[in-house]
Amino acid sequence: MTAISSEAVMDSLREIMIDVFDLDDLALTLETTADDIEEWDSLSHVRLVVAVERKFGFRFTNSEIESLKTVGDLVRLIQSKAG
Repeated sequence: MTAISSEAVMDSLREIMIDVFDLDDLALTLETTADDIEEWDSLSHVRLVVAVERKFGFRFTNSEIESLKTVGDLVRLIQSKAG
C-alpha cells in the first residue's frame, strides 16, 4: 500500500468538513482547530469522525480521537493508519 500524501488527506478532509459543517467553502490549514470553525461542536465532531472513518475505511480508538487537537493531528493520524 502506498502512503497517502498530506495534500490528498487535506483535500478529502476539506470535502468531508464542508459537508459535515454545512459550509459552502472552508479555509483549512494544518493548524485549524475546532475553535476556528463556528459550526464545529461536539455533535458535528462525532459526525466528522464517522465520515472520516467511512471515507478511509478504518476506525479510530477513543484515545486517538481524544488526542486530536488540530487538523494536522488528524492528517497525521489518517496517514499513519492508511500507510
